[in-house]
Amino acid sequence: MTDATALRDRTRALLAAHPPATTERTAFLRARFDAGLAWVHYPEGLGGLGAPRSLQAVVDAELAAAGAPDNDPRRIGIGLGMAAPTILAYGTEEQKRRFLRPLWVGEEVWCQLFSEPGAGSDLAALGTRAVRDGDTWVVDGQKVWTSSAHVARWAILIARTDPDAPKHRGITYFLCDMSDPGVEVRPLRQITGEAEFNEVFLTGVRIPDAHRLGGVGEGWKVAQTTLMNERVTIGGARIPREGGMIGPVSRTWRERPELRSHDLHRRLLDLWVESEVARLTGERLRQQLALGQPGPEGSAMKLAFARLNQEISGLEVELLGDEGLLYGEWTMRRPERVDFTGRDAGYRYLRSKGNSIEGGTSEVLLNIVAERVLGLPSEPRTDKDVAWKDLAR
Repeated sequence: MTDATALRDRTRALLAAHPPATTERTAFLRARFDAGLAWVHYPEGLGGLGAPRSLQAVVDAELAAAGAPDNDPRRIGIGLGMAAPTILAYGTEEQKRRFLRPLWVGEEVWCQLFSEPGAGSDLAALGTRAVRDGDTWVVDGQKVWTSSAHVARWAILIARTDPDAPKHRGITYFLCDMSDPGVEVRPLRQITGEAEFNEVFLTGVRIPDAHRLGGVGEGWKVAQTTLMNERVTIGGARIPREGGMIGPVSRTWRERPELRSHDLHRRLLDLWVESEVARLTGERLRQQLALGQPGPEGSAMKLAFARLNQEISGLEVELLGDEGLLYGEWTMRRPERVDFTGRDAGYRYLRSKGNSIEGGTSEVLLNIVAERVLGLPSEPRTDKDVAWKDLAR
């Protein structure tokens, strides 16, 4: 059985064999994965040791103290938080061994081809088609709001394989090579001036059946694993006290006494307390996650994340007065990662508007919390047993 002492010994052996100061970054990360210290709760041979997830902190502390490089998790967050747990849950052994190592090391960036222009909040209504042709599937359709598609090598994709089945039952889940012919990525310029999101057009894209994840027609079930992990990733990330959006406004309050007022002080205190409650709730959620698959509680965390970010960024703009109206650089860029806290207040205010849409709209998440957490009656759904092809669009 792997315990904390054994993990410390294994981590120190890794550091001795591959000193961070003299080992090339990618080589070190590969060695860490092969030593089972990437994500210790994963199986042996797949970057882990089958140890309790909570022991990952032991490894991370040893590596941080030694100045070891990390795998830039913000850059590869979709791969780490969404693709990897889904591949682990539903992938074949060949798929797990092919994809998990370069995903974790950061050699291959992933994106998520789920939402469509007519199927965002109602994701199961998606119309992208995948038609089988021997050992391959031919995919045609359009996806939208795709973070990191412009830098991604691989994508998790859901497409309709049976239009005669009800919308939730005729979907299949695939792993799509973004470098294949027929994949076109176009930028979507946002209110921030950047194009962090994209729209993706799929025209005659051929995906081998070997890159299908789960059974034919079982894509909705597989996608639930992705979506639950996505909401935990967005709303339940581990942060220190005064981490996240509350940090910059708290620092401004301490360093700029001339900006203070009684009303702003009261609102800041309320939001500071709510942020701390959300942080601690996220810690408990991660402890539950360590015991099994994420549940619908992640939707509640993502809801709180979006609301708090928007209220905190609004307060920060008010606190700064005229300065809060400044915007450093409104230029067309295509960033590889999102930086919510390292930019100016104007950026945080504008970017946070997307928090209530990305990763599931707040309206849909409220329904999930009501039905699956609180046990309230489901809303009437008249289209559940209607063939997708017969639905009004």
